[in-house]
Amino acid sequence: MNGSAQDSHDFQRVYVWEQPVRWFHWINALCIVTLGVTGWIIAHPPALMNSGEASFSYWFGKVRFVHFVTAYVLLANFCFRLYWSVMGNKYANWRSFFPLTKAQLKQIWDVLKVDVFQFSNKPVETLGHNSMAYFTYTATGLLTIFQVVTGFALYAPTSSAWFPHLFNWVVPLFGSEYNIRIFHYAALWLFVVFTIIHVYLVFYHDYVEGHGVISSIVGGWKFMEKDKVEAESATGMSGFPARRPAPSGTKAPPAPPV
Repeated sequence: MNGSAQDSHDFQRVYVWEQPVRWFHWINALCIVTLGVTGWIIAHPPALMNSGEASFSYWFGKVRFVHFVTAYVLLANFCFRLYWSVMGNKYANWRSFFPLTKAQLKQIWDVLKVDVFQFSNKPVETLGHNSMAYFTYTATGLLTIFQVVTGFALYAPTSSAWFPHLFNWVVPLFGSEYNIRIFHYAALWLFVVFTIIHVYLVFYHDYVEGHGVISSIVGGWKFMEKDKVEAESATGMSGFPARRPAPSGTKAPPAPPV
């Protein structure tokens, strides 16, 4: 192997996704799958024939119970992620999720050229998410808020708890519960489409770029060529704000716990 090839594979290990972010990701994924499956059953209840006593076959009520409990877990997990967008590192920072700078907008276009329009075969390499991914997660966050608001509005008439009744104002806004159900159910399929595209792109970028995208959401570490890591640290492209260089003579901080 020649020297140039060795230089091109001089990777640096970088701790990107902190443990709270990884926990949020997997809890959120589990909640979305559970809500999607139970939500579909609620919308299309199958006619299950059973010869047993009817009072022992309260399966649909159990499906609704799982759906509602999971909704509370999803909401709590989402609120924690909002908190961590302030307390976490630059890759989790809330400012990364809004493409406000010229560099971020350019990066979105560069990603679209590769992943969607196929104008280019040069991947956009970042340690955190690229700007297009951050923008997409902002959209899914807004969709999550919509599902929470409409879901608890539908739950309120059958609940004696105080929290669902905070959303009683939603029904008059949509005109009827039936209208809310249509939009709530339609948003389910937006999550299905997002999940399919998300999983495909994760495996695609992991294979093409070789930065450990898949393993990073388990262990937190990603790999990138040292010169590109230094460039990102200087520009702050993969998350804001950019890290300030440590004063000369100071020791680097210890690696964070996995």
